[in-house]
Amino acid sequence: MMEEVAASLPSVRLVVGSPDRMRDLGRALAKLLRAGDLVMLTGELGAGKTTLTRGLGEGLGVRGAVTSPTFVIARVHPSLGDGPPLVHVDAYRLSGGLDEMEDLDLDVSLPESVIVVEWGEGRIEELTDDRLQIVIHRAVGDTTDEVRYVTLTGLGERWAGTDLSALSA
Repeated sequence: MMEEVAASLPSVRLVVGSPDRMRDLGRALAKLLRAGDLVMLTGELGAGKTTLTRGLGEGLGVRGAVTSPTFVIARVHPSLGDGPPLVHVDAYRLSGGLDEMEDLDLDVSLPESVIVVEWGEGRIEELTDDRLQIVIHRAVGDTTDEVRYVTLTGLGERWAGTDLSALSA
């Protein structure tokens, strides 16, 4: 179950009750994304970053199973239709900032792709002023270990007029 906890555009906080709902959130978010969008995911190991990205891939209609790119650093999932490809990056093993990220040519891919970077905080902020930051926290005291608090914040001109509260539906 997803319910809105607080909203003040361009930010919304959601409660996500299961991995299936996290995928649903990704599918819903995909409807708001377009080529040139950068999504930065933050959350501890097992928070649901890859599950959310899997839903994004389904919503964007891309080819290939979206799995954690931890050991390959980045995966490109081409669109099966006329939408943008999804570039899924896991910066967990990268120690440097944007300099190390430059080897991935994200600045070249950004205009025509949707780029999702897990563990990107402190590494990709210089890539663009326009990005969607998503922070995922596990619920403290949740006995099922499935409830997550997800905060989505749009930064920059791109997100200024976007109604993120629509994701709580």
